[in-house]
Amino acid sequence: MSDAAPEAMHTMDNRSSGPMEDIVALVTSTGPWSSAALTALALSARFGGHVTGCYVDISLRGIHGSDIDPSALAMLMDVPQENHADRDAFRATARSMGVRSASWSVTRASIASTMRQVGAWHDLIVLERDILQEPSLFDALGEALVACRSPCLVLPPFWDGNADFKRVVIAWNGSIESVRAIHAALPFAKAAREVILIDGETPHYDDDPGQDPPFFPLNYLLTHDVPAKTHRIHVTPREAGSAIWRLAVQERADLLVTGAYGRSRLRERALGGATRYLLHHASIPMLVQH
Repeated sequence: MSDAAPEAMHTMDNRSSGPMEDIVALVTSTGPWSSAALTALALSARFGGHVTGCYVDISLRGIHGSDIDPSALAMLMDVPQENHADRDAFRATARSMGVRSASWSVTRASIASTMRQVGAWHDLIVLERDILQEPSLFDALGEALVACRSPCLVLPPFWDGNADFKRVVIAWNGSIESVRAIHAALPFAKAAREVILIDGETPHYDDDPGQDPPFFPLNYLLTHDVPAKTHRIHVTPREAGSAIWRLAVQERADLLVTGAYGRSRLRERALGGATRYLLHHASIPMLVQH
């Protein structure tokens, strides 16, 4: 990965450093800017943080594998080079939107490898679901989400909405992935007008042996001054994705928060898991984390 030094910009007086100080967009188009770029810029302006635009050339988007040697890639294709005009245009757009600082980079690796790398120093990765095309879309996207282990805001195809998420639906099933997703979603939940918690956890009992320290999502949200109403659902794992999406539609959600791939991607593919269903059907942004 290559990155130019960030350009300092003025921060609006009513903005302060927030919990999402570093946001990266996987940029697929510079003229016009892709939805991931514009959304990341809007969020960075909102939270008063730094934004990185990371351009992903079309020649790299179909490559699988998180450990492909960049030198091997260079032998197979023309290695993308940084376009200084794109860099300057991205910084200018960021400045016009009130972003504190911005930088630009061009990846020379697969999407999974890129996300794993940038996820190490960014609080959020913003990308478009259709950054990849069928038939490899969901396998490659799943590989990337698992590899990076970072919060990812996945935008639906052709999404041109704003990043002002007023109705946030959080899907909870008791998994460590959903705990991480709830924690990552706090900045969005705090700014929302309404938060709805979909509780699909299998009940546990006090006399169950060998339980890890419990996490109570509703109490956790209240501790952070986020009141939420709760929907309790009882469905099989195979039905979970469709049930969550029906409730999100019913609640007119702007943002859906969920853990990603609580079981292996192989089992998700074979059994039709909730993550795969939601990534395929959701027409609103999804905040997901493995």
